[in-house]
Amino acid sequence: MDKQSVHGMWSSRTAFILAAAGSAVGLGNIWRFPYLTSDNGGGAFVLVYLACIAAVGLPILFAEVLIGRHGRQSPINTLLNLARETGHSKAWAAIGVMGMISAILILSFYSVVAGWTLHYSWLYLQQLFGGAGIEDAGATFGDLLASPGTLLFWHSVFMLLTIGVVALGVEKGLERTVRLLMPTLLILLLVLVGYGISTGYFGQAVAFLFTPDFSKVDGSVLLAALGQAFFSLSLGLAGMMAYGAYLPRNVSIPHAGVAIALTDTGIALLAGLAIFPVLFNFGMSPTGGGPGLIFTTLPMAFADMWGGVFYGLAFFGLLTVAAWTSSISLLEPPTAYLVERTELTRRQSALLGGAVVWLLGLLTLLGFNVWSEVKIGGRDLQGAIEFVASDIMLPLGGLLVSLYAGWVLDKRITHNELPQLNEGLYQAWRWTVRVIAPLLVLYILVNKFSG
Repeated sequence: MDKQSVHGMWSSRTAFILAAAGSAVGLGNIWRFPYLTSDNGGGAFVLVYLACIAAVGLPILFAEVLIGRHGRQSPINTLLNLARETGHSKAWAAIGVMGMISAILILSFYSVVAGWTLHYSWLYLQQLFGGAGIEDAGATFGDLLASPGTLLFWHSVFMLLTIGVVALGVEKGLERTVRLLMPTLLILLLVLVGYGISTGYFGQAVAFLFTPDFSKVDGSVLLAALGQAFFSLSLGLAGMMAYGAYLPRNVSIPHAGVAIALTDTGIALLAGLAIFPVLFNFGMSPTGGGPGLIFTTLPMAFADMWGGVFYGLAFFGLLTVAAWTSSISLLEPPTAYLVERTELTRRQSALLGGAVVWLLGLLTLLGFNVWSEVKIGGRDLQGAIEFVASDIMLPLGGLLVSLYAGWVLDKRITHNELPQLNEGLYQAWRWTVRVIAPLLVLYILVNKFSG
């Protein structure tokens, strides 16, 4: 008999796909993936990336979701119960612990950066109603980073938005929110792409993104594609395992997983088709996909374009929505764990988990100003936290999930959770998750340490 989650269930396959895709689609999709594509062979990189999704992303995604669905609890308790059920070591619960810690650390700096998008949305909203525009984008961004008070305010606002959704539970909070936010995100993105078409440089952007240049494909391109495939799907964070716990039995994990990967990739490419025409229109260089481009280069373009205030508001609204859908998946695992292990209510658990994240976020926001001289391993505080959580703990967690699902978890369980796969496809998944995916994740880890 199928167990039921005490936290609630997704009402449908669509609800799960929207939630999981929302977790996968984040700030990195909007500003990072298009530039990785353009700098690494265009269409050739897209093909390599899709191959990496098939070889690493989807096998581990299937594994995380099926583990969560079988256990129907928070990732830590799911793995503990599986250990009791199958007689395996409880040490495998470290996967859930590591994922939850990674999620907390990542959300702590992610919230600060998301606060920047809220700040810029507010600036454009003020300008829409007659306020002063952004005259010097570099100075505006520099002033923001230099102001602990401003960073603290927007970091707090964003965390309250995240806590508010998670506190309401799976159906009333997570599902209702993603059903509203994901279509909003797509509409905003399509509006921005529509403007890109009107610039006259849309064809140049398409060529820039999709013209394959296989001469650029080498080891570094493979590493970039592997890293993007892994991190883009939010693997190793325990979020997909937590979302899988709420997945109805009649929903196909493989079909949903493919839909999530295609949605994630499609939105990332649409973001490139929205951004590049604007840059080309104003003779700006589309190099580097980091904060400098988003918060300084693009606002300069918005200031010179017709309707730039509306475009700026839509663009930073898009970034805020993308960040919000990701953040709720990061806060969900610790919240679910607290509900199961303590006497706290759902709201109290979300508030406690969010408070811990908020406090850790102070390290990041003060690292941009008051503690800017503090370096750990040559990195500022935000960079050090990101390196530990994203570059080490995430791939390590994904590696352990792959090994556990492929070599430790009973074949009966994985087979029962993937009934839509015929025997040949099931064996292909199992072989991939046991051998190919671990080797490729190890390749990521070795390069992170050697780099």
